[in-house]
Amino acid sequence: MGPKTGKPAMAAGLCCLLLASMYAALFFGPVPLSAQEIHAALTGAASEDSVRTATIVHDLRLGRIVVSVLCGMALALAGAVFQGLLRNPLADPFTLGISSGAACGAALALTLGWAGSNALAVPALPLAALIGAFTALALVLSLSRISGDFSRESLILGGIVVSTVLAALLTLIKALNEESVSAIVFWIMGSFQGRTWEQARLMLPYLIPGFLLVLAQARELDLLALGGEQAAQLGVAVTRARIVLVIGAGLLTAAAVSVSGIIGFVGLVVPHLIRLLAGGDARTVLVFSALGGGLLMLWSDTLARSILDHGAELPAGVVTALFGGPFFCLVMARRGQRA
Repeated sequence: MGPKTGKPAMAAGLCCLLLASMYAALFFGPVPLSAQEIHAALTGAASEDSVRTATIVHDLRLGRIVVSVLCGMALALAGAVFQGLLRNPLADPFTLGISSGAACGAALALTLGWAGSNALAVPALPLAALIGAFTALALVLSLSRISGDFSRESLILGGIVVSTVLAALLTLIKALNEESVSAIVFWIMGSFQGRTWEQARLMLPYLIPGFLLVLAQARELDLLALGGEQAAQLGVAVTRARIVLVIGAGLLTAAAVSVSGIIGFVGLVVPHLIRLLAGGDARTVLVFSALGGGLLMLWSDTLARSILDHGAELPAGVVTALFGGPFFCLVMARRGQRA
């Protein structure tokens, strides 16, 4: 199988695997369901006696599955953009502090009462997350610039500093607003508990533009990997391309964090694995990372809600951190060997 046929086949395989995984995830939950019941609910063939089953499948499980897949796609895609744009294999929304910024913005919105049941107030939550994400990114870039460049090390150090400060700010917000503590803790832990089609709908105004902006700049992202000067010589409007890519990745991060909270390492792990399997072409990495991120997040959430008994569940962020942390250490060790 040649490269030209291998990548479409791999993309088709990932799509099939993702759809099959979404179907398989419908079986996991505190209420056991048979394949016949799930099939009847999905095809609308459920009888009036099976309204409860249809509600479980459509409203509870399928809505949550879709939200987790969309979040995984968004975070992995944002990670692929930041790694390519900053030419830093350790960059992702979590390590750069952007996820923390989005969570901080969401926490402030919760504290100010912008995320209540009021139908007009609910959409303010993703917007607040977006403002927080871009504020954090601006701080990281400013701190990195103090050292005179945008080196890999200074960006990661800037991300650590910003994340630490934002974590302290979140703690302060919790301390000053005891009534909102439980809601704010949700953003810190990262979970899909109680997520439904409503959260998927809230993500779309930020998710769709983010996807389109990033995918439209795939060629520029490829050339920017050569360095800004070389990219400019090859006809890339460097500043414009960087701004568009940062806006796209910020939209994707804010869309994910606004409904799931902080979930780390998806944007770090998935693009790395995709590059190992399919090469470094930017368009390939972006498309495959989106599919891989959705797949990884789906199974992380499925494991998180299945590993405990009596309907209890872990935050999905705990699962991703358990495998993402060692992976981060592995990347650091490989970089140390090459230095």
